[in-house]
Amino acid sequence: MSGHVLVEPGDRAAYLEGCTDVVERARATPGCLDFALSPDLLDPGRVNVLERWSSREAVEEFRGSGVSAGQAAVIRSAVVTEHEVTAERRLS
Repeated sequence: MSGHVLVEPGDRAAYLEGCTDVVERARATPGCLDFALSPDLLDPGRVNVLERWSSREAVEEFRGSGVSAGQAAVIRSAVVTEHEVTAERRLS
């Protein structure tokens, strides 16, 4: 999955700090290959989202452990897309 969430620019640092626990829980979930939230370099209210999971079941196992209600209330909008990848190769 990849995409972004939008928050008020003045709320972004606190939002990201509040997401530390979510990232730790995701990465500890069996089947999580990568989970990252990062500030966008150009848009001061944008937080980029990247998730890689080994299976649909692994994603569903984690889904109930997302951001808290307080964190969710700060999100103005979100665009996150699921991708189904059948093959990959490492770039060197």
